[in-house]
Amino acid sequence: MADASLHQSLGQQQSLAPQMRRSLEILQANSMELQQLVQQALEINPVLEDITESISLDENDPDPEEADSLASLNETDDDWRDLEIMERRANPYSADDEERREHLYNSIVAPETLQQHLAYQLDFSLVEPDVRAAARHLIGNLDPRGFLDLPARELASRLGIAKKTMDEALTLLQSFDPAGIGASGIQESLLLQLERNGEGNSLEYRIVRDHLEELARKRYPQIARALGTSVERISDAASRIGRLTPNPGGDFDPTGNPYIQPDVVIEKIDDEWKARLTNEYMPKLRISDFYKDMLGRTTNDRKARHFLREQIREGRTLIRSLSLRQETILSIAEKLIEHQPAFLDKGPRHLRPLTMNEIADQIGLHATTISRAVAGKYVLTPHGLMEMRAFFAAGYQTADGTEVSNAGVREAIQDLIAKEDPAKPLSDDALAKQLKTQGIPVARRTVAKYREQLGILPSHLRKSFTS
Repeated sequence: MADASLHQSLGQQQSLAPQMRRSLEILQANSMELQQLVQQALEINPVLEDITESISLDENDPDPEEADSLASLNETDDDWRDLEIMERRANPYSADDEERREHLYNSIVAPETLQQHLAYQLDFSLVEPDVRAAARHLIGNLDPRGFLDLPARELASRLGIAKKTMDEALTLLQSFDPAGIGASGIQESLLLQLERNGEGNSLEYRIVRDHLEELARKRYPQIARALGTSVERISDAASRIGRLTPNPGGDFDPTGNPYIQPDVVIEKIDDEWKARLTNEYMPKLRISDFYKDMLGRTTNDRKARHFLREQIREGRTLIRSLSLRQETILSIAEKLIEHQPAFLDKGPRHLRPLTMNEIADQIGLHATTISRAVAGKYVLTPHGLMEMRAFFAAGYQTADGTEVSNAGVREAIQDLIAKEDPAKPLSDDALAKQLKTQGIPVARRTVAKYREQLGILPSHLRKSFTS
C-alpha cells in the first residue's frame, strides 16, 4: 500500500514537472525575457491570443457546453502550486550562508554603474593614498547625472580632509571618463568637456562661461554684440555646444536605458507609500474561443482532441503563471514598503538590513522563490530606479537597537579612515574597536573584508612618512 502511494506521489510530481518549470521560468524572467517567452508561446501555441490592444473580455471562463470537455483541465489549472513543493521546507542556512548567498545575488551581472566605472579608473591611478581616499568620497557624492551633490570643499570640511588633498582628488576625478564628470553643475561640466577637447580658448568656451543663460534663450544677437562677432558664428557655435553632453552620467543611469523597464512603482499617495505594478510590458492573453468551440465539437478525432487539450492546458498554465508572477512581485514590493520606510522618506543611507528569509516568511514563500522573483526586476522609487534585490542587505544591530545595513557599516569605516592620522593609520582591529564605541559590533575580519571591498589598503600600506 505504501509502495502504491509512493508511486502515485512520484507520478503526480512527474506530471507537474513541466508546469513547475514553466512557472519558475515565468517568475524569474525579467521584462525583456518575458516578452520573448510570450512571443514564442504565441508563435507555437495556436490557441493563445494576445488581446492587449483589444477590449478586455472574460476570456478565461469556459462556455457551459464545454465544461465537460475541459473538466480535466480545470483540475490541473492549479499548476502554479508547484512552488509550494519547495516553499514549506525549513530554512537550512546559517548567518554565514546567508551572507554568501547575498554576495552571490549581488554578483549577478548587472549594468555597470557610474560609480563602478569611475572606481575602476581610480584603481589604476597612481596617486597618494589620501588623494585616492578623497576621490572615493567624491565618487560616492555624485548624483545620477555625474554632478557633485555637495561642493568638494564642503565635503572636505565635513570629512576633515585637507583642501589641497581634496583639490587634487577633484582634478583627478574630472580627468576620468566620461568627460564633464565631477562638475558642480551643467555649466562647469560643459566647460570641462570643451577643455578635454582642446577648446579652452574657443568661442564655444567663452559662450558657455559668460553667456550660458542667453544661449539657453537663443539670444544670439546679444551674445554676438558682447563678443564682437557675427550672429552666424554664434549660431554655429551654439550647434557645436548642443553636441556636448549636459548629463555625463546619463549613459550609466538605469532610468535612461530603454531596455530596463520598472516592474513596480512606489509612490506616496495621501501621505502613504503605495506600490503598483506598471504592467507596461505585460501582455494580455486569453484562450481562443474558436479553439474552445473546436474542442467541444471534435468528438471522433482522438488525436485532434488530445492536441487541443494539451495546447489549452499549456496556454492556461502560461496565463496563470503570468498572473502569479505579478501577484508575487506586488506582494514583495508591499512588504518592502513596510520594512524600508526610512529609505523611502530619507534616501539610500537609511536602507535597513533585510533578508529574503524575512520577506519569505511573511508572504509564505521560500527564500529561493523570493530570490527568483526579484532577479532582474526593477522598482521606480522616489530616489530613482533600483534593482529589487538592492532592498535586501545584511547588517548589524547597534547597542541602542538601531539597525545598520552593511552599506552603513562600510560608510562608517570609510569615514574613520578618512579622518585618521596618516602617520598613524588605524589597523583593522583599531577600526573594529572604534566602531564598537559607536555601538556597531563588527569583528576585525569583517572590517578587513569591508575595507577590501572599498578598495582601501591595509594600515601598513596607508602609512605616510612625510612630515
